[in-house]
Amino acid sequence: MNHIKLQPLADRVIVAPAVSEEKTTGGIIIPDTAKEKPQKGTVVAVGSGKKEEPLTVKVGDQVLYGKYSGTETTIEGKEYMIMRESDIYAIVQ
Repeated sequence: MNHIKLQPLADRVIVAPAVSEEKTTGGIIIPDTAKEKPQKGTVVAVGSGKKEEPLTVKVGDQVLYGKYSGTETTIEGKEYMIMRESDIYAIVQ
């Protein structure tokens, strides 16, 4: 599991995006400029939540989030998304 030196505040979570596909199912290689941003990832850190709204996601959960959700950031050479828990649509079981 990833361990990062960053603690999100309140209802924010940090997600490590899944790796985007390199090839289509037919074997065509997708160039970097045409790749879709992944909308799935793994929660690597969670905030403490709000008093009236505790967080439901936890570290290690696989989640689906919106295409334009969160803020991209690089920490220790790795890409992460910082977003509010409300930007997460579902936990993948």
